[in-house]
This record gives sequence, C-alpha cells and structure tokens, in this order.
Amino acid sequence: MSADVEISAPAGRRRRVAAWIAIGVVLVLVGGIGAMIAGAGEWSQRDALDPESAGALGTRALSQILEEHGVDVEVVRDHAAAAAALDDEPATLVLTDTPALSDEGLLALTDAAHDVVLIDPRSRTLDLLLPGAEPAGFADAGAIDPECDFPDAERAGAVQPDAVFSAPDDVLACYPGGDGFGLLAAEHGDGVVAAVDGTALLTNEDLAENGNAALGVNLMGRNATVVWYQPGPGDTDLTSSDPSLGDLTPPWVSPVIVLLLAAGVAAAIWRGRRFGPLVAERLPVTVRATETTEGRARLYAHSRDAVHAADQLRLGALERIGRLLGLGNAASASEIADAAAARTGLDRAGVHGVLYQRLPAGDAELVVLSQQLRHLEDAVHAAVRPERNDPR
Repeated sequence: MSADVEISAPAGRRRRVAAWIAIGVVLVLVGGIGAMIAGAGEWSQRDALDPESAGALGTRALSQILEEHGVDVEVVRDHAAAAAALDDEPATLVLTDTPALSDEGLLALTDAAHDVVLIDPRSRTLDLLLPGAEPAGFADAGAIDPECDFPDAERAGAVQPDAVFSAPDDVLACYPGGDGFGLLAAEHGDGVVAAVDGTALLTNEDLAENGNAALGVNLMGRNATVVWYQPGPGDTDLTSSDPSLGDLTPPWVSPVIVLLLAAGVAAAIWRGRRFGPLVAERLPVTVRATETTEGRARLYAHSRDAVHAADQLRLGALERIGRLLGLGNAASASEIADAAAARTGLDRAGVHGVLYQRLPAGDAELVVLSQQLRHLEDAVHAAVRPERNDPR
C-alpha cells in the first residue's frame, strides 16, 4: 500500500510540471508568431498617405510613379532627418498632418524646401503657409474642371475632390466645388506651396480616377528630389508636454502584465470545470391539480388583484364555450361572445360584459362574475346539447 503511494506521488508531480512547461512553450510560440505577423504587416499596411504602404489608403503607387519619372523619393519619419534631406539640394517637401511639431519647427522645414505640397492640410497648417485659407466643408459629387490659370492643374484636367478650402485674394484657387476650392496654390519663395486633399485624390485606391495621378505628379515632380515627411510615433519638438502613464512606467511592465493575463487564461482553461449536457430527472413529488389551483387562488387573494383573477376565470370559460360551439383556437373573445349570445338567445351586450368587458372592482364583484360565467356555460351546454338536460 505504501509502495503504491511512493510511486504515484512523483508521477503526479511530473504531470503537473509537464503541464506548466507545455503552457510556457505555448505562450512563447504565440508571442513569437504574433511578433512575426506584426513585423510582416508593418511594411504592407502603414498609416494613411504613407508612401511605403500598399494598402488602400497608402500612397505607394504615387511614389513609384514619381520614381519612374526620374524623381528621387526620400521617405523620412522624423523632423531632423527631413531637415537634413532638405539641406542637400532643392527639393519638394510633401507634408501630411504634423500635430506634434511646433509652429516654429514646421516653418523651419517648409522654409528649407523649394516647393511644399500639403496633402492633408489642417487649419493650423493652412494658417501658417497660406494665411487666410481655412477648411470650407466638402465638394459636390462629380468630377470638377480646374477653372484656374495654374499649369499643374490645367495639365491634370478634371478631378473629384472631397474636402475644399476657402481662398484669400492672394492665393490661386482651382477646382471650385461646394463653398470652397479643391486646390490652393501660392508663391513660396522661388517655388510654390500647394494644398490638396490627398486622402480623396492621391491614395492607392483613388489614384487611377480622373486626373488624380497627373495632378500628384505635377505638384510633386517640380524638383529632382521629393522629401516625403511622414511623422513617426514620438516625433516631436515640443518639450512642455506632460509625460504619459507609459512614459512613467518601466518598459518591462506591459509585457509582464500581458504574460500574467495569458497565464491566467491558460490556467483557467486547464483547471476549469467542465459541465456536461443537462440531465432530465423526474420530479420526486407529484403535485395535485387542486393544490396548484388553491395555491394560485391564495396568491391572487393575497395580492388583491381581482382583475387578474377574473382574466384567468374568463380564459377558461372562453376556451370551454368556444369548444362547445365548435369554434377554432383562433376565435377571438368577441366572436365567442357573439356566438354564445346567438345560440342561447341571451342579451348580446350582457354576454360581452360577462366574458371580457366588465372589470370587477373587488372580491364581491369577482364572486358575482364567476357565478355569471358558470350560468353562461350552463346555458350554452343546454343550447348545444339539449338531450342531456332532458329529465326523461
């Protein structure tokens, strides 16, 4: 007996240790696969208007078209690299929204560029580079002709912009639609600064429509080099921002929390109880129908709900009278009352009142109503089956 215990105890411990080792291996494999998937998808799906994204909202197609036309496209993801790239030679700076840059930092980049193309212009950027311009809603549906003297737009032809912008007097405005214009352009030193809604014209899914591709190449291909500034996470020159919770915690906290959660889920699955299908069992006690009726009657009496009790009495009476008169289950209370009054010769209004219209105000009226229901049933019985009432 003792020998069996000595042999089985180490075997049980070995099984538990093996189970935990298996759980650890599964967690490591899942983490590794997740990291591989995240790394593989990083280059195929980036943010909107990213020149290295092949997704529907990316702009990789426009970047490749520019390179086929001999334009060198340099993608930078921080403002320092953008400034260094613009110092080499005259270049076109392509800007998306840059909320993490200060006004001074944004103007320092644009001043170093020969031409500037805003493909996601916001109120602040418009105010800094095109003073007086601001968002003006959305254009009407359908392609719009340039209707301006800007050569880049004239060569591109009609496009279908989405967001439009208001234009001050000293700004060249093209593609009028809605309450604004789809393209704004103004002098920028020896070059040009232009603003256009790239999310509707320059993305991979929209580039082949109308003159979108030609407009993008004309605006960005003025110089031999395009510096495409796509701000990366944490790229900012602001020093007064408050630290976030992630900045205040050590870098190992988040992975440990995720690992603990995964271990908890795995332990719950491993040690959780399994419930099988429901098993039908016979009730050990058979309750008489009279006891059920008396129990419900006591509940109705305790609640003093005479109307509800009357409804139950009437439901039973309607079912029995309808069955006697040969009416189907779909017959309404009004139809049963009409048939009962016609068969017995009783007053139609009185039958309707007894069967469903009159509401008892208390126990006394409830007793009277129950007696009337019983007399009505007896009358229907006598009318339908008179031979049973024959004293012979």
